[in-house]
Amino acid sequence: MRLLRKRAAEGRLSIARHAFGIERVKTRIAKGDTVQVMRGDDKGKQGKVIRVFHKTGRVTVEGVNIVKKHRKARRAEEQSGIIAMPAPVALSNVMLLDPKSGKPTRVRMRIDADGTKERISVAGETIPRAR
Repeated sequence: MRLLRKRAAEGRLSIARHAFGIERVKTRIAKGDTVQVMRGDDKGKQGKVIRVFHKTGRVTVEGVNIVKKHRKARRAEEQSGIIAMPAPVALSNVMLLDPKSGKPTRVRMRIDADGTKERISVAGETIPRAR
C-alpha cells in the first residue's frame, strides 16, 4: 500500500483505480465448509464450498449457480464445447450449516483457554474447520 501511495504522490499511478481489491473481506466461511444458499435462484440448495474469493467477497459452491461456458480446445487432443460450471455467489447469500442440526446458523468466534480461535454456532456448538 505504501508503494501505491508513493507512486500516486509522484503522479505515476491513480490510487483510486488500484485501491480496489487491496482489502480482504472478512468471512467465517472457508473452503470445504457446507453451506446453504439463502437468496437467489438456487435458494435452499446446499453444497460444499469449492473456493472463497476474499477480495470480491464471493464463494463458489458445488452444484449452485451453474452457468454454461463456451470453451475452446487448448490442445490437439482436447475437444471444444459448452461446459457447465459453478459460478461464484455473494458471501451474504449463503449461511454455514450447523454440524449437529444440519440447519443454517450464524457463526461467532471464541478464543479458548489455550489461545486457539474456533468457530461456534449461535446455539453454542463448535463448528470444526474442514481441512
